[in-house]
Amino acid sequence: MNQNAAQAIRLNLGISTETLADRLALQPQTLRAAICRNGHYFGIRPAKLPNGRLLWPADAVERLTAGQFAEGQPCNN
Repeated sequence: MNQNAAQAIRLNLGISTETLADRLALQPQTLRAAICRNGHYFGIRPAKLPNGRLLWPADAVERLTAGQFAEGQPCNN
């Protein structure tokens, strides 16, 4: 993870789709496809910036990477 991404997480700012995909060992397109199909990825809904990029909430991402699901979202195995 690069220094800017780590700083954004510490400050509880959003992180980019590419950074999230890297942390989850996914392709960025996997996240984008989930947003198009479901409107969320495991209950996490990103903010869409004016330039069209997605900004994922760092606190929800931390819960997801810690093995917790976003609040109110059951695991559908």
